[in-house]
Amino acid sequence: MRTYHCFWLLFWAGQPHQSFLTPLSKRTSGFPEKEKVLVLSGNSRRDLHRSKRSWMWNQFFLLEEYTGTDYQYVGKLHSDQDKGDGSLKYILSGDGAGDLFIINENTGDIQATKRLDREEKPVYVLRAQAINRRTGRPVEPESEFIIKIHDINDNEPMFTKDVYNASIPEMSDVGTFVVQVTATDADDPTYGNSAKVVYSILQGQPYFSVESETGIIKTALLNMDRENREQYQVVIQAKDMGGQMGGLSGTTTVNITLTDVNDNPPRFPQSTYQFRAPESTPPDSPVGRIKANDADVDENAEIEYSITEGDGYDMFGITTDKDTQEGIITVKKALDFENKSLYILKVEATNTHVDPRFLYLGPFKDTATVRIQVEDVDEPPVFSRPAYIMEVKEDVPINSVIGTVTAQDPDATKNPVKYSVDRHTDMDRVFNINSGNGSIFTSKPLDRETLLWHNITVIAAEINNPKQSSRVPVFIKVLDVNDNAPEFAMFYETFVCENAKAEQLIQTLSAVDKDDSYSGHQFSFSLAPEAASSSNFTLQDNRDNTAGIFTRKTRYNRHEMSTYFLPVVISDNDYPIQSSTETVTIRVCACDHRGKMLSCNAEALIHPTGLSTGALIAILLCIIILLVTVVLFAALRRQRKKEPLIISKEDIRDNIVSYNDEGGGEEDTQAFDIGTLRNPEAIDDNKLRRDIVPETLFMPRRTAAARDNTDVRDFINQRLKENDTDPTAPPYDSLATYAYEGNGSVAESLSSLESVTTDGDQDYDYLSDWGPRFKKLADMYGTMDSDKDS
Repeated sequence: MRTYHCFWLLFWAGQPHQSFLTPLSKRTSGFPEKEKVLVLSGNSRRDLHRSKRSWMWNQFFLLEEYTGTDYQYVGKLHSDQDKGDGSLKYILSGDGAGDLFIINENTGDIQATKRLDREEKPVYVLRAQAINRRTGRPVEPESEFIIKIHDINDNEPMFTKDVYNASIPEMSDVGTFVVQVTATDADDPTYGNSAKVVYSILQGQPYFSVESETGIIKTALLNMDRENREQYQVVIQAKDMGGQMGGLSGTTTVNITLTDVNDNPPRFPQSTYQFRAPESTPPDSPVGRIKANDADVDENAEIEYSITEGDGYDMFGITTDKDTQEGIITVKKALDFENKSLYILKVEATNTHVDPRFLYLGPFKDTATVRIQVEDVDEPPVFSRPAYIMEVKEDVPINSVIGTVTAQDPDATKNPVKYSVDRHTDMDRVFNINSGNGSIFTSKPLDRETLLWHNITVIAAEINNPKQSSRVPVFIKVLDVNDNAPEFAMFYETFVCENAKAEQLIQTLSAVDKDDSYSGHQFSFSLAPEAASSSNFTLQDNRDNTAGIFTRKTRYNRHEMSTYFLPVVISDNDYPIQSSTETVTIRVCACDHRGKMLSCNAEALIHPTGLSTGALIAILLCIIILLVTVVLFAALRRQRKKEPLIISKEDIRDNIVSYNDEGGGEEDTQAFDIGTLRNPEAIDDNKLRRDIVPETLFMPRRTAAARDNTDVRDFINQRLKENDTDPTAPPYDSLATYAYEGNGSVAESLSSLESVTTDGDQDYDYLSDWGPRFKKLADMYGTMDSDKDS
């Protein structure tokens, strides 16, 4: 055994940076503690011999929620290299070092500066080291230790919900699970009983109970009836410390609702019901409502009503109003006070959703007696039939009776009835009726081919009370008689070729008849007697309601006779026989050798040999496009404005202002007119200046006239050249460019010649240096200065 312990001792001693806590006796801050010293060792990993232990313990313990005024003492760090001469300095790092935990760098004492809460952080990991104060080099390797926070019971149990809501069916057995509540405690469950929670019920007994360890709420009372009480409020307490005295507690509220079950049968509040119904009540109309009461709710209170027996079983019905759970009694058939005035019914109300668990409470249905009294009312006349169908031949004389309608008063008084035709259904008044006996007769001729059916309405009203009336439809069918002669099925316009041969078929005829024929129409065709012998054509009856026209001779001459009219007689085989004479127009035309028509005298038979439809459409489109182009061109010509003289700012003519002198500026009203440039001959060379004394030493020289097509720029250059070489030309030509020539200028005149009006003295000798163009100007102003000086 000693060998075993020695081995573990040597192994443990050889591990670097071990830490232990050596307890020393000390008492701080009201808590009985022993001084804790953490000893640091200077041995390194390379030492192979047995060394002194570095740490005595490797963790400290502190109680949370310290309430003292001084810092809470944690423990002490001490190195075996510390000689007590202050040469070493202790350093602390890690969780909360320097803020939450501080260390005395001389003594190694560790203190906590704030209250600690285990629920916020239960463990702090720190590192300690001793360094040489002079060199700053560590004398011990850095060692790690732990400060654990011991728990105290400072947190009460907290439920996961402030309010719980639960429901259970009513009439549940004792011990039925309701809901489970859960409370948690933030204290340390591994340390004491601070987090051990026990549940108890403070409010809700004797109806409910709670299991102390699980928090499961169960029913504690038998047969809790929702109809007596539906809502319960239960208060549950959770207490820590195992429920012992001094433990902290929390509460929650549980709202428990009893849900409905079908444990109540329907019950009629009275055994007999009485209703009144007028005999004029139409079918499917309600007579009255009855209701059986059921203390249950929702689907458990749904009721189905039925008529089980009674003499009105076939006359009345009953349905359930799903919203109000009432039974609605309705009329199934028309009532008649004269036949029966009282009906007695047996009505049953039954739950549609029955719970077998509660059948012992009795049958879930109830019955009641319903008495219905039929009231007599003044009823309108009643026709013997709901509708009448009559037939009449179209050739009957006017005022012929075609049928009779009958109506009578169903009341016991049997009031007399008068008849009339609703003229809204017989606007043409084709029919009339005898107001006394209801016989219907014609008042106008009938025509089946115009209208086959006549639908009229007959009104029957009581003579004593005309408001009591009824109507009946009468359908009158007009039967056919053979009163229409057959006629051609279409208009025939036939042609015959001049080179036709005898017995050649040129046309096939057919006929139609507006009359009906039950066995089918049979028509016969023949030529009229006046044309039978002298006609150039013959007619052959094909016995199939068609006939053919044939030529009688060879060759026809359209110049001699261009048109033939052939009368044809068409007869039917019905009784009486009807016949008509129709005329066939035959035109003589020129044909080719194959019998194809080339030309006729009749314009209707000339076949146009023109362009195709596509070509005509193309021509039409071209004409339309041409017309649109002409219209647009005319509109543009009409809207086109006169081209402005000034095209752009770059054109020199846009900004040229010419003066006959060098004065005036913008206020000069004798500005250059562009029309002068376009008509150079209109220049008035004799126009005198207004700002100087005119000279008469030289006569004005007439310049050569410009050609009509001379460009404006060339004209200006030409005049400029002439004035430069003309010694008599005054040097007052100027080119002034303005973006806009207004009514005046703020700066007034820009011409230097305006200075003549001023009193100031100026030296104009510099004008002599400007060349021959300004010589005249220099002489003029020089002379004026001389005159002024003299």
